[in-house]
Amino acid sequence: MSSRMFDSVLVTGSNRGIGLELVRQLADSPSFPLHIFAGCRDPNGPRAQELQKLAQKHHDVITVVQLDTNSQASIADASKLVEAKLNGRGLNLIINNAGVNIPGSLAETGKREMVDVFTTNVVGPMLVAKSFHPLLCKAAAQFPHQTSMCCSRSAVVNVSTLLSSITRCSENFLISPMYPYRVSKAALNMLTCCLAEDFKKDGILVMSLHPGWVATEMGGPEAPLTTAESVSGMMEVITSLTEKHSGSLLDWEGKHIPW
Repeated sequence: MSSRMFDSVLVTGSNRGIGLELVRQLADSPSFPLHIFAGCRDPNGPRAQELQKLAQKHHDVITVVQLDTNSQASIADASKLVEAKLNGRGLNLIINNAGVNIPGSLAETGKREMVDVFTTNVVGPMLVAKSFHPLLCKAAAQFPHQTSMCCSRSAVVNVSTLLSSITRCSENFLISPMYPYRVSKAALNMLTCCLAEDFKKDGILVMSLHPGWVATEMGGPEAPLTTAESVSGMMEVITSLTEKHSGSLLDWEGKHIPW
């Protein structure tokens, strides 16, 4: 087996779409992690059946974790479970993938839509990063002679979108207005920048990653990318990250996207 890309990873929103494919490709990789923590809101529900089958197939590697990123209590319980499973080791990588999209023009968007999407897409990733920060620090500290940042040491990847780019808004707004989604993901990018500055002292890399327009429940059937294509590209980018990428927004091909 080739050397591991990293020892441990937590993927949120892993019961479908990009999250499920991330778990699948991580488990199938010849350099698979020792621990893949697959977080989802309802592990025993019908929407998690495919994830559970995957976890049974890779039972030595995948641990399905009840993780509702809208619930502080759920996040705290998940961090305790992960800590216990790691048995004194740190957590190398968090992929904050859980997110929602409520397509909405200004006329269709009210306070509830904005607040609900912001809570899931921004507050959730912040609370996950905050709760798991001690485990990320522990992972970074396991490399006492390494000063550079990378995903094999300690990192947080926030799944963002091209539609979060303020610079590029005029190019694609009329095609996809989506006020709640755009605004929340732009805020997620600011969270990425804040965490990147805050965690720099701990040796933890933080960045945002656009997976492309993917044919998922959220992306729709017209999307040009399959989940397999998107995630394959995402993994290439994640495993090649260095400290120069901390606080940046890249796409699944490694191309820089302006804020």
